[in-house]
Amino acid sequence: MNNPIITLEGVEKKYGSNHVVKNMNLEIAEGEFLTLLGPSGCGKTTTLRMIAGFEEATSGIIKVEGERIENKEPFQRNVNTVFQNYALFPHMTVFQNVAYGLTIKKVPKKEIEERVMEMLQMVQLEGYEKRKPDALSGGQKQRVAIARALVNRPKVLLLDEPLGALDLKLRKQMQIELKRLQKKLGITFIYVTHDQEEALTMSDRIAIMRDGRIEQMASPKEIYEHPATRFVAGFIGESNIFDGKVIDVKDGLLCVETEAGRLLVRGEYFEVGEQMHVSIRSEYLEVSTSHVEGFTIEGKVKDFIYQGSVVKTAVDLANGQEVKYSRFEQDQTVSPGEKVYVYWRPEKAVAIKKSEREAVE
Repeated sequence: MNNPIITLEGVEKKYGSNHVVKNMNLEIAEGEFLTLLGPSGCGKTTTLRMIAGFEEATSGIIKVEGERIENKEPFQRNVNTVFQNYALFPHMTVFQNVAYGLTIKKVPKKEIEERVMEMLQMVQLEGYEKRKPDALSGGQKQRVAIARALVNRPKVLLLDEPLGALDLKLRKQMQIELKRLQKKLGITFIYVTHDQEEALTMSDRIAIMRDGRIEQMASPKEIYEHPATRFVAGFIGESNIFDGKVIDVKDGLLCVETEAGRLLVRGEYFEVGEQMHVSIRSEYLEVSTSHVEGFTIEGKVKDFIYQGSVVKTAVDLANGQEVKYSRFEQDQTVSPGEKVYVYWRPEKAVAIKKSEREAVE
């Protein structure tokens, strides 16, 4: 990892008895695109606002380039923030909006013009400099907000769900553009979203947050393929999760007893009698009309769910749990109401240890 440009050490945030961020320790590398991802109320936006200076940390240390900033005003920190609602000045033109920060800093007029035009070119808004915000589309307004933040050449750009107000097609387009822009400029981006697909598309690393803490921080591939906790497995992508107990271990192959039946999974450092979780992605789950050795999970095909690029098949298991498997085309080998046996290749599932937090909860 490159030198950390942002460091959080033991950062906490409380609103009275409401403990929003708990003992946050985080290092973000220079030039990194890090996403804080999690459900509403997990503390991701509060963490971003503490870095920006819009919220004061209850305790802990926040550093930018090794310098403590937790007691500095927002304008004294070398970071800029882009919000979901754009926060553009309606009475100003696009040029004036982008130039605002430089004007306040009394940057020479010629330099302002050069930097603003360079930034408008970078966000593909040349020719729009004389327009007012009400003459722009949502995507164009978001580009202006990003240009206004980047024209100040911050070391770090903080983005709080900046694409949340855009329609799906435009949001996907802006995801690619933002990632390209970040790579081109080499600026550290800290991005907040609750959209997992957005996080997987854009990030170098993702920090999955839950209840004020980081559950797992890793590359998108690592988090998708090797979730560290049951929560992460259930939050990222679509997983079928089984809770159970190890009843046999042989050469790294675990036999696990669950409410739904017995199953096999590859896993290291598990012992007989240990409580654990097994996660299997919908694309790796298989069904058969006859028994498969090592698996005793039975169910009935419920229905087919057409989703454009894939067709998902829902199966009701004997214990009441529903599982899904996905294919590019509808599975013609089974039909609704038919009895099936669920299985998978053991190496395609993920064996997850029961966390200390789960034991306490």
